[in-house]
Amino acid sequence: MSFTLQLGQQAPGFSLPATDGRTYSLADFAESDTLVIFFTCNHCPYVIGSDEVTRETAERFASRGVQFVGINSNSVATKPLDSFEHMETRMRTHKFPWVYVRDDSQAVARAYGALRTPHFFIFDRDRKLIYTGRGVDYPRDTSLMTVNNLENALHEHLSGQPIAVPLTNPIGCNVKWDGQDEHWMPIEACDLVL
Repeated sequence: MSFTLQLGQQAPGFSLPATDGRTYSLADFAESDTLVIFFTCNHCPYVIGSDEVTRETAERFASRGVQFVGINSNSVATKPLDSFEHMETRMRTHKFPWVYVRDDSQAVARAYGALRTPHFFIFDRDRKLIYTGRGVDYPRDTSLMTVNNLENALHEHLSGQPIAVPLTNPIGCNVKWDGQDEHWMPIEACDLVL
């Protein structure tokens, strides 16, 4: 009934090339107790505005067995800045603490039901979905942030508590699908994006 992956469902598999020169599958992260898969890109102001907060969260939980994987599924025909070459440049420049992979066919984005950039999915040890949605409540300008849902969910999960808010609406730009004209989702002032 719903387009996006539902709580309790298994993480769909993938095999995608990364900016570090390797190709990664879901099995490559088997040693990680918790896996955060998030759909992201190079250009979206909601991604750029919250990348440093996402970095802090990834670094804070790395020692507790949490692995982050960023997936860029945006159509290069719509957004040339989302090309693999630009992904490599972005990672060289920012040295983000996650694996950054390219989903050229957009099949992985469809399997997960990625809605926006950024859109976060947290999976437990058995790779069942335990949280999906936004990272923070003001990703475009984190100086206005009042809640970090991603960090809260990770803290609760790793503390053995149920996640209080396991489902939120992702806030950001819509995934740029092949064959569709570019447009912004009418959410959280997305219409103000230049």
